[in-house]
Amino acid sequence: MWQEFPGPSRSSDAVSGILSGFKAFVIRGNLVELAVAFVIGAAFATLMQALVADLVTPIVAAIFGEPSFDDLSFTINGSEFLYGDFLNALLAFLSIAAAIYFFVAVPYERLQAMQGVTPGTKSCEHCLSTIPVGANRCAFCTSEVQTTV
Repeated sequence: MWQEFPGPSRSSDAVSGILSGFKAFVIRGNLVELAVAFVIGAAFATLMQALVADLVTPIVAAIFGEPSFDDLSFTINGSEFLYGDFLNALLAFLSIAAAIYFFVAVPYERLQAMQGVTPGTKSCEHCLSTIPVGANRCAFCTSEVQTTV
């Protein structure tokens, strides 16, 4: 149960074991996909912030007469509250959320519906059959599956 820290004679074996474990962790598919999604998400967020700052804000400003949200503020007891930048960030967040919903979530739900996977079902990771979400064993291949409820 309890493992002792390897002594000096086995330190090179321990280091190579740690490095090989780290290598397996890094090249695992999920981690690489997550890293790619993170980079694309960061780039998409930057793009949406630019869209809000350069196109949406001027359109809203043209309607309401304020040329820039960055300078919007109010003062209470000598403390200045700059809320214009928050409005830009809020518009960027709403734009990103809407884009993800309409361009990722809705098409994914339609794809799942075409494949016969409904919100109450999931795919068995062993035989890819459709099974209830609360199942802990597949009815088709009898493999144990993770319960997601």
